[in-house]
Amino acid sequence: MKIALVLSAPPGYSETFFNSQIMGLQENGHEIVLFTGPSAYKYKICKHVQHPNIHKLAAVQAFFMFYRGMTLLPYFKSVNTYYNLEKNEGTPFKRIIEKIYLNAALLQFRGDWIHYGFATTALQRELVAKAVGAKMAVSLRGYDINVYPLKFPKCYDLLWRQVDKVHSISKYLLTKAHSLGLGVHTFYQIIPPAVTMAKLPEQKLHQEISSIRIVTIARYGWIKGLELLTEVAQILKTSNFNFEWTLIGTGSSSEKERLLFDINEKKLQEHIILAGERSHKETLDILKDASVYVQTSLNEGFCNAVLEAQALGIPCVAFKVGGLPENIEEGKTGQLVAPYDVNAMAKSIRDISAYTLVEREELA
Repeated sequence: MKIALVLSAPPGYSETFFNSQIMGLQENGHEIVLFTGPSAYKYKICKHVQHPNIHKLAAVQAFFMFYRGMTLLPYFKSVNTYYNLEKNEGTPFKRIIEKIYLNAALLQFRGDWIHYGFATTALQRELVAKAVGAKMAVSLRGYDINVYPLKFPKCYDLLWRQVDKVHSISKYLLTKAHSLGLGVHTFYQIIPPAVTMAKLPEQKLHQEISSIRIVTIARYGWIKGLELLTEVAQILKTSNFNFEWTLIGTGSSSEKERLLFDINEKKLQEHIILAGERSHKETLDILKDASVYVQTSLNEGFCNAVLEAQALGIPCVAFKVGGLPENIEEGKTGQLVAPYDVNAMAKSIRDISAYTLVEREELA
């Protein structure tokens, strides 16, 4: 089977899901072609095709469009089908020409499936699969389903009508997609992320430690609830709880500035360590020494970091939101607390810190 995988950018070395997906499909005899936006990075695991670029100078852009038009001549049937499909949807002529240019690489694809790795990557490309005679699959992920439709209501109406099968990383996201208009009879497969146990570092369980080591892995952004993280830390500090909280991740300069200011205002500099961006191996090396893993996200489709922490036998604490109840087996691999309840989260951290070595080993 020949499959087109469409992403906004080539997967980085630490994006284990897509790299594993591509290699796994290839090992099972399938041909994979990766389609992404323009990128200086050339993906090497499989064939990598980039969408056309958009130039600021009109004359240069006109030349690019003419050149792309010439390359599409052998694919006139697919282009003509696509044109008519868009026309039937009421797309203006000028916009159809723009979309033919933007989708030129995919309109030349000859294969069995076009798989959009995120629902947002399928926007403005909803009719391409039908035009080239392929089936369409779409993966449902947190931001696509939880946030993007809030800004653009009904953005997936055309997509839902065209998709042949959806992949979801959690039951929660599938249910949410149904509430956004995805047909309940649309074929689906729920495949949550997994952890390769053999690649995990050696677990380190400590009976006596001078300071509780808390770890959180999150990019600097509002949905990760980092303002709530500092509130929880402040409660722990006020109760004279001895802890060290390492935050692995990064973000824009403005988000980092905001976080640093918040930490400074709450006088948490001695308790919260900003470890910055780390490789996957470095992240696991830090994580394995944690006493407790905490996720303060306001929503998660499914959380890989929580999954890896549990695989290392580290108890987890998170807000009971999104797909996190599917992540954590409450009372066994961790505790879920009511959304925004920072006092309850602080209490859960204190409770878990009192686990005996035997209780910790039962989680490993």
